[in-house]
Amino acid sequence: MSTKKKVVVLISYGLDDERSSVAWSIANGGIKSGLDVSIFLVSSGVDWVRKGAADNVHLNPKDPTMKQMIDAVVNNKCRIMVCPPCAEVRGYSVDNLIDEVELIGSGALHQLILEGAEVISL
Repeated sequence: MSTKKKVVVLISYGLDDERSSVAWSIANGGIKSGLDVSIFLVSSGVDWVRKGAADNVHLNPKDPTMKQMIDAVVNNKCRIMVCPPCAEVRGYSVDNLIDEVELIGSGALHQLILEGAEVISL
């Protein structure tokens, strides 16, 4: 059993909101701190994992680019979950999303909370 503290960063802001940069930065900071980090994307936060969407976005010049921050989460094998209805309402299917994400309902988030995860919502 993992002794790492779990945290879920719930991201609801999209490509045009600096709070997204903060959320991905917090996730990466958690990884560097040794936390077991998961991401749950809802509403326009789903746009971040649409193929190519983050490639040219840099919301905060003091942070790495959004692509760099998302790639860091992916490269650290963090779980990235996407709300299925949120993706569907935007016309996204698994074919539109980066390979590392899973379309999964809020039950997965609830399970992580039951396992002791803290949730940070932005």
